[in-house]
Amino acid sequence: MRGLLVFVLMINVCNGLLTSRINRMSSSSSNYLSKEVLWFNQTLDHFSPYDHRKFQQRYYEYLDDFRIPDGPIFLVICGEAACGGISNDYISVLAKKFGAAVVTLEHRYYGKSSPFKTLTTENLKFLSSKQALFDLAAFRQFYQESLNLKLNRANVENPWFVFGISYAGALSAWFRLKFPHLTCGSLASSGVVHAILNFTEYDQQIGKSAGPECKAVLQEVTRLVELRLTSDGEALKTIFGASALNVDGDFLYFLADAAAVAFQYGDPDKLCTPMTNAKKAGEDLVGAYAKYVNEYYVGSFGVNIQSYTQEYLKKTTLSDSESGDRLWWFQVCTEVAFFQVAPANDSIRSSKIDIGYHLDLCKNVFGEGVYPVIDATNLYYGGTDIAGSQIVFTNGSQDPWRHASKQNSSPGMPSYIVTCQNCGHGSDLRGCPQSHLVPEGNSKNCSSPDAVNKVRQQMIEQIDLWLSQCHAAGRSSM
Repeated sequence: MRGLLVFVLMINVCNGLLTSRINRMSSSSSNYLSKEVLWFNQTLDHFSPYDHRKFQQRYYEYLDDFRIPDGPIFLVICGEAACGGISNDYISVLAKKFGAAVVTLEHRYYGKSSPFKTLTTENLKFLSSKQALFDLAAFRQFYQESLNLKLNRANVENPWFVFGISYAGALSAWFRLKFPHLTCGSLASSGVVHAILNFTEYDQQIGKSAGPECKAVLQEVTRLVELRLTSDGEALKTIFGASALNVDGDFLYFLADAAAVAFQYGDPDKLCTPMTNAKKAGEDLVGAYAKYVNEYYVGSFGVNIQSYTQEYLKKTTLSDSESGDRLWWFQVCTEVAFFQVAPANDSIRSSKIDIGYHLDLCKNVFGEGVYPVIDATNLYYGGTDIAGSQIVFTNGSQDPWRHASKQNSSPGMPSYIVTCQNCGHGSDLRGCPQSHLVPEGNSKNCSSPDAVNKVRQQMIEQIDLWLSQCHAAGRSSM
């Protein structure tokens, strides 16, 4: 899920889909409600009656707005990246409104929550969404019991509500599906609940979001790049600062991600304005695109070009400086795929980025026999036919990932599309654009703040209703 994840970037909202390459965020303390690290002793394998190994899992709590003793507890799921704290996004506004405590659990294997000292393919066998959901359930029980001890009471359940963006948004929906007794409801923001092998819709949405003029320019760039790659590939890669990308497919994927990120995170003008201006002025389009990539994707987003090499993804040593790219690719290659392949017609990205490229990458990085079991994943969770209840789905109109989410409402599961020119991935919680964290998810910079605020009001009404029902029933869920 490359195009979805450069997550240590500037967006670490503990979620981010979906390739750790496109989901990063600044570590400034002002971006967080809390960065104080706490630890939970977690079970390694929730499905074995014989394996009793444990590992340390990192979590955070924020209690400044908590209405003691019966306020709700908001469980914010961290996704496919290191979790540096509780982000100061729109959830902080919701916490004040509802008098909620906020807790966040780092996803197993990512960041500081690795069960093993090396990330060999064998050691990654406990990395899955299924294990992660049981992690959340076990943590939720632990935290409730810990809170009861602090308040000198027993057998009391606060109302819980679960939040997540991107892959974490899918986990949020799946948590309500699998553990309805442990939460009053869930918000799945850009929640990618539908596993897809050939995710051609991703590139198609990029084209729609770009508009005809910008799309045509980007397609021309791709054609020119493919020609130069054949005639003088070394010189071409040099102007992008990407000489390390020896595999042409890796280089083309890097260029495709660089374009996609502008639309995914609500910054289309950063790409389309300079590119269409360069076309009108008769300038070298490849040079103009290289300038955008170097200044915006690599410069502003801080993307590590080395992370696009398959040799980098093969690294199995733990390092504070390394991202979760290998980990996310393992989940992609075994469970959810989201292979961003070029559509057969009218594609922006190179046609060389096909299913074969992705499967070869999985085999090269993780070894023989690694293949995504997409059908099994959708059978287990239901895909967009998920049969849960009390789940709110939200998606940005320009976000390519919305095509892996639930976009149509069904009983007990309202779905809302936040429609505006720069409404991308997680705009309902992050604001616009998301290339830098917007404090409290302020919507003022969205091209249509009213559209964002309308969806937020609908979210609030659902959260209020379901929490009220929990309070009335005197238990944590309905």
